[in-house]
Amino acid sequence: MHYWLNLSLQFILSYISTICFGILLHIPVRAYNVAGIIGGGVWVVYWIMYDQKGIGLSFSNLAAAVLIAVCSRFAAQHKKMPAIVFEVPALVPFVPGGQAYKMVRNFAIGNYHLVNIYFYQVVVIVGAITLGFGLGELLNRIIHYHHWQIIKRTR
Repeated sequence: MHYWLNLSLQFILSYISTICFGILLHIPVRAYNVAGIIGGGVWVVYWIMYDQKGIGLSFSNLAAAVLIAVCSRFAAQHKKMPAIVFEVPALVPFVPGGQAYKMVRNFAIGNYHLVNIYFYQVVVIVGAITLGFGLGELLNRIIHYHHWQIIKRTR
């Protein structure tokens, strides 16, 4: 029971944060719900992978970024909007702001050992997200290419 309650809370809070960031970015109102579902759903997948299954920080963020890219492409086709409208707000829960803050704070107070740890986490998360978006776009192009090949054969 506690697990499902926590899972629901994770989804709801990331859904809300995604929509709120979408509001700040002035995305179209008709994109709020879909962007929130992508952000919340991918966050839940990330949370299960990283917090519950113990899969590493880098692979969890990589998988989340790939999922955001793929889901955003399908949402963009469905809503007839650019994919970036869904990608950027859904990315917000994954931005390593907490680690960056802790890195700068520890640098200011002289805890250089912790600075290295948090710097490493920031670099790993940002790198995994960047690589994940690249792989997601590659996957989207492969899917799109195969879709058009199927259409060509049936003509």
